[in-house]
Amino acid sequence: MTKILPTLSRRTTLLAGLSLAFGARVFAQSAGPQRAPENEAYWARLGVSLRGKTALVTGSTDGLGKEVARQLGALGAFVIVHGRNAGRGEEVVRAIRAAGHGDAAFHRADFASLAGVAAFAEEILETYDRLDLLVNNAAAVSGAERQTSADGHELAFAVNYLSHFLLTYRLLPLLEASAPARIVNVSSLGQTPIDFADVMLERGYNPGDAYRRSKLAQIMFTIDLAAELDPAHVTVNSLHFARSMNTARVINGGFQPLSTVEEGAEATMQLAVSPALAARTGLYFNGLNEARANAQAYDVEARAKLRALSVELTGLELRG
Repeated sequence: MTKILPTLSRRTTLLAGLSLAFGARVFAQSAGPQRAPENEAYWARLGVSLRGKTALVTGSTDGLGKEVARQLGALGAFVIVHGRNAGRGEEVVRAIRAAGHGDAAFHRADFASLAGVAAFAEEILETYDRLDLLVNNAAAVSGAERQTSADGHELAFAVNYLSHFLLTYRLLPLLEASAPARIVNVSSLGQTPIDFADVMLERGYNPGDAYRRSKLAQIMFTIDLAAELDPAHVTVNSLHFARSMNTARVINGGFQPLSTVEEGAEATMQLAVSPALAARTGLYFNGLNEARANAQAYDVEARAKLRALSVELTGLELRG
């Protein structure tokens, strides 16, 4: 998964990120035994084809997003590759094209700016006439010192949650017009309840809590949006994909990987393309298995507070 990182030492940021999943195990069911990684060949054997389909994967120039983009392309999709680094983005595009199954194009956007997200959404709407799959994957891991987005919001909350809240609603008309479509929110096993008296952690900043709260917000958003949409047209599901994958950032930081990018992609691809999940919506998965998230995700009042705050901060005008 592409990480949008503040300017801190690599090891400091990694320590914050790698500790995230361990603090919230009590809030989610165990994923249980994991199958061997299944790539695009598995879905092809099941008759899954994405030819003629368009998929957008945010944060797809590295890590999990890059592998998911590659697998979607291998199934024949046109993949909209997103990130901040044009060089890495074009590399992903070339790799998808070279495989000879799908096609791709890179679009740059900084998700630490709501104006940047809105402009990105407008660019997608103007460029493409369909969108069958949206994978909200881009993420920031906050460092030891609290940092803010271009709009003054705590960085992890802004990038991991608010940006995708805004992007999803802006792209919803195109997703609905392409029905049946899917939205996959890449969340985390690490989840901490949101303190609505200090959402932006101005009084008691902790990098782990910042990340975990943003990821729980994604799950709360998933449940609300799923209830709003007709599952025959658009489904919305979220997942914790894997723990500490074997990315260059983890390995170069001197940490022992606990899973592989392929395992994370397998779990994400299940929500993206599995026929078994057609019309199933509002769910949270721990890896390959349906699970329960933090209790706050199922608190109607808490979700209403988050929704109202999100509308206010993004300036969205939601349909009635």
